[in-house]
Amino acid sequence: MASDLRYDVFLSFRGEDTRHSFTDHLYHALLQAGLRTFRDNDEIDRGEELKPEIETAIIESRASIVVLSENYANSIWCLDELCLILEHRRKLNHFVLPVFYHVDPSDVRNQRRSFANEGSMWTSVANLTSNCLACLGVEAKEGPKWMEVNVRRWKAALTEVANLTGFQLSGYICFLSLFIHVYTSRLTNLLYYHQPGS
Repeated sequence: MASDLRYDVFLSFRGEDTRHSFTDHLYHALLQAGLRTFRDNDEIDRGEELKPEIETAIIESRASIVVLSENYANSIWCLDELCLILEHRRKLNHFVLPVFYHVDPSDVRNQRRSFANEGSMWTSVANLTSNCLACLGVEAKEGPKWMEVNVRRWKAALTEVANLTGFQLSGYICFLSLFIHVYTSRLTNLLYYHQPGS
């Protein structure tokens, strides 16, 4: 299995929050530390299913860093990605390290503030879609059921990732370089000692 792994690290993040700031710095620091790192640079179409290359990259990575930022839970894409990462963790001993970027881990764990699924943007869109289909005379049997099943799945994933030991970042940007240096050194050591099957 270890020989099948193309990446050391898969980065999961909400692009609009951290792509051109923290995640970009982290990505380059991981590369400089010699870690093969996957970061999706493509714009993600709303409503699309998890792209096969993303799923493959998660499966072919030894670890994932999940950057939980203010708008992370407003993305169905990020939430589905998180579910796959955690499933891979449970089944294959995939190492997962959460980074709470300007968010409180207890808000993630308890789905408060921007991590509250009810009332979020995607819940409103799903309800609107269901209502529009009903106006057209199309019965949307899968809509509410799909939403209910996924909301339960996403809540469980947010709770699970918030219960993992990770890093909480807030405050000044000047601490980023120190954090990234310490973080990549620590991650390199963790990956070295966290071999599949050990």
